[in-house]
Amino acid sequence: MISKDIPDWLKKQTWDFLQENNMGQRHMSNGTKAQQYTGLLGENMLRLIIGLQPKFVPGYDHGYDLEMNGVKVDVKTMGRTVDPKPTYVNNFIAFQKDLDAQVYVFCSINKLTNVFFVCGVISKEELLDQGSFFPLGALRYRDDKTTMRMKAPTYEIQNHLLIQIKDPVEIWSYTFYHEPSFLER
Repeated sequence: MISKDIPDWLKKQTWDFLQENNMGQRHMSNGTKAQQYTGLLGENMLRLIIGLQPKFVPGYDHGYDLEMNGVKVDVKTMGRTVDPKPTYVNNFIAFQKDLDAQVYVFCSINKLTNVFFVCGVISKEELLDQGSFFPLGALRYRDDKTTMRMKAPTYEIQNHLLIQIKDPVEIWSYTFYHEPSFLER
């Protein structure tokens, strides 16, 4: 898992951009301003890690954040108050399954330490096949014995089921070969 401190300038630039722009352009489950901040910050941290410049573009993204080796990649970032662990889940809103992304890079941000983590990568097909599906309104039982009601149809996938990334070049390699067997789980 790759981890990197989030620079203050990127946090400020991201927040300033979102004060003028609403990134939620889906028909529902667009996320709060704080969730949009986490998502855009995660997307731009991944861009920095793989050697690209941050990008701030208003409007609808057609379901993916960047293209790598001709493969459409969507970055999914969750804000947490702890560092991610192998059994922690990543959420994927099912409304997005028919959008253009072919590969997902799941990330986490520890909001207390301002550290960004690349948890792993997975193809859309693998995510839909290996993820656990929870319909709208389903009661979700967490490992800590608490429950929550699903606000949208959602797939969950644990970090240990993702292709593990130890070096940024592995993300480029995965999109080039687009084969799960190329990298370790």
